[in-house]
Amino acid sequence: MTKIKAWVAAARLRTLPLSVSGIIVGASFGNQHSLLESTLSCCFGCPPVWQSGLFWLAILVTIGFQVLSNFANDYGDGVRGTDAKRQGEKRMVASGIISPKQMKIGMIITGVLTFFLATFLIFMAFGNENFIISFIFFNLTIVSIIAAVKYTVGKKAYGYSGLGDVFVFLFFGLLSVLGSYYLFTHKLYWELLLPAIAIGCFSTAVLNLNNMRDIESDTAAGKNTLVVKLGIRKAKKYHAFLLLFGMFCAILYTIINYSEPSQFVYLIAFIPFLLNIKTVFKNKSPMLLDGELKKVALSTFLFAILFSIFM
Repeated sequence: MTKIKAWVAAARLRTLPLSVSGIIVGASFGNQHSLLESTLSCCFGCPPVWQSGLFWLAILVTIGFQVLSNFANDYGDGVRGTDAKRQGEKRMVASGIISPKQMKIGMIITGVLTFFLATFLIFMAFGNENFIISFIFFNLTIVSIIAAVKYTVGKKAYGYSGLGDVFVFLFFGLLSVLGSYYLFTHKLYWELLLPAIAIGCFSTAVLNLNNMRDIESDTAAGKNTLVVKLGIRKAKKYHAFLLLFGMFCAILYTIINYSEPSQFVYLIAFIPFLLNIKTVFKNKSPMLLDGELKKVALSTFLFAILFSIFM
């Protein structure tokens, strides 16, 4: 494997569609009520939000956070020996293809680039007129970078204490949807919590699948994920709750804001969720859940697109 392919593998491109799902929902809704006019010309009939420079900058920042988190996860689990017997994709530090020092450098470069992109995004959204809001978003950027790294890096890595689910729900659900909406509109409304919770639940379900798959290696390595703490039977029930409650929140939002039947087109994306719940409850070999990760992640991405277009 060449170095370029190794770094691409470490970035885990298959996680990116899931990470931007919240941005797609929040920005699409925000663009409908936008106070801004930062758009790029487009002649291909793209949805309005796709023509927004603010939208694409937010996407780049989110991808930066996700790649940083993936690098940190590869590094943290690699130096701890957690990935030595893991299932699924090969990890670059654990396999020796990328050294811990090289991965550290990669983390620093990614973190710095993401920080500068986020700073430009904040300035683009708020300018010099909203110092307090800019200051809050600036600090959220710093907190996000720290959270991305501390998931598996350091003596008190929260991913080893069963708190990874909380991080994913808050950052990839609530903050992603509500934050991106606020970038466009400079305001919030309570109903938006429902799709934010839905994206948060779906994203957390992907992490839960990952942790169910790795329960044996995580237990052996002392990585106390929520799945390890709950046990596989309760983790399966927790998984079903995440997907069902997320679907409930999305449907409730649609009912509250109902105007035409096409708003329910996104229900197509829920079919794989229901099939996944059935597969998880029947599963007896955790390593066989690896293929389910991509299905739930891509279904969440599909939901975000359909929900944003037809709502």
